[in-house]
Amino acid sequence: MHVARIYEPLVAQTSYLIGCAATGEALVIDPTRDLDRYPKEAAREGLRITHVTETHIHADFLSGARELAQRTGARLFLSDEGDADWKYQFAQEATLVRDGDHFMVGRIRIDIVATPGHTPEHIAFLITDTAAADQPIAMATGDFVFVGDVGRPDLLERAANYLGTMEVGGRVLWQSLQRLSAYPDWLQIWPGHGAGSACGKGISAIPSSTLGYERRFNWAFRMKTEQAFVDEVLTGQPEPPAYFATMKRLNKQGPALLGALRAAPRLDDDALLSLTQRGAVVVDTRAGAVAAAQSLPGTLSLPMTASFVTWAGWLLPFGTDLYFIVEEPSEARLVEMARQLALIGLDRIAGVWDAGVVQRLAARGVDMQTIPQLSVDAAAGRVSAREVMVIDVRGASEWQQGHLPGATHIPLGYLSTRLDEVPEDRPVVLQCQGGGRSAMAASLLARAGRRNVTNLVGGFAAWRGAGLPVVTPEGPVS
Repeated sequence: MHVARIYEPLVAQTSYLIGCAATGEALVIDPTRDLDRYPKEAAREGLRITHVTETHIHADFLSGARELAQRTGARLFLSDEGDADWKYQFAQEATLVRDGDHFMVGRIRIDIVATPGHTPEHIAFLITDTAAADQPIAMATGDFVFVGDVGRPDLLERAANYLGTMEVGGRVLWQSLQRLSAYPDWLQIWPGHGAGSACGKGISAIPSSTLGYERRFNWAFRMKTEQAFVDEVLTGQPEPPAYFATMKRLNKQGPALLGALRAAPRLDDDALLSLTQRGAVVVDTRAGAVAAAQSLPGTLSLPMTASFVTWAGWLLPFGTDLYFIVEEPSEARLVEMARQLALIGLDRIAGVWDAGVVQRLAARGVDMQTIPQLSVDAAAGRVSAREVMVIDVRGASEWQQGHLPGATHIPLGYLSTRLDEVPEDRPVVLQCQGGGRSAMAASLLARAGRRNVTNLVGGFAAWRGAGLPVVTPEGPVS
């Protein structure tokens, strides 16, 4: 049996390719839309992809299962668990499976285990290499069990707005965990996510585990009662990105077929002026400090860092043409940007410019915008005197650990839907942990027409490092 773990760090997602050396058949579990990776990996081992499946209707990335099956001619297997709200709308293209079913990939037996809780239709896969053993070696757990954590049961309510489902989901997840008592400690756990995924609150960076290790060290297995588990699993979960609801809907409907990735067309400078004047979505991917110093009004600052995909999902609209200003837009770089955005279904890249377009337009006399920067020393007196409104755009857990006195908490991902809370007649200082997210927030507010906006240099880390007062749940700290 050949096993390949194929990891996509941009969405902290793990796919698995499991092949039978004797027959050359292979299964892919939970593929992303980076579809070239899987046939290449199979070919390296002399395998061909004959089966494709996924553990559930994903929320954090757009599934590649449908298109991979069509490209390779593989059989597509999908869950038939859950109620009518959680059935795949393209089920006619697949073989539907339920708890207790199994299928063979050459000599490898794949048993279906219903593991609801994270979502109602969630299934896991027991993997048995029948050429060598009569018991499973591993369980591909998807978003059921991670290393050090379990899949959160609150996404349907907090991201997809299915009200009243998160406590019910927590209790169902508890029952699913109890089913694992039937399996031995040596069973390997192959999870669907690693550290950085918003599908859990404490996922380890360790790529795999064993059931025995998780029983000893995973907090979820140490809970003694169902209620204690439910209380704990619903506490401290990170904010689910707004695009999760869109991913759920598209993955349920059947993701659009992507085809070959192509570099977006290069547009001329006048086209950029025209598009920004018409309110098109133009994204400036230069470094935040560079964009803050000089940028074209109407553009949104979204630096191409490790968190580019996450913030693109939060801040960019789906189903709309998108335009990008890119440092050194080579063919390879533009294809890579298209690949990254395709992971979450942002496929409509309509045009790009090189970063020099900003300087060229400025040299022609086009008005540019600058986001003012405020040091913590200069801000301290104004904050103390309540001369400015401080908006903290960090996440909830960061806010709870401490924040500036009098600050208003609006996480960056929710800022565009809460513009009515941002005054137009009062100076606003935006602040995050180190200054990166607040720079994006400043460009978002500028694009929305707010003019009296400043970015706090160094953010909360610089404020605290300077010994300035902060507020914690226990009270003020000097």
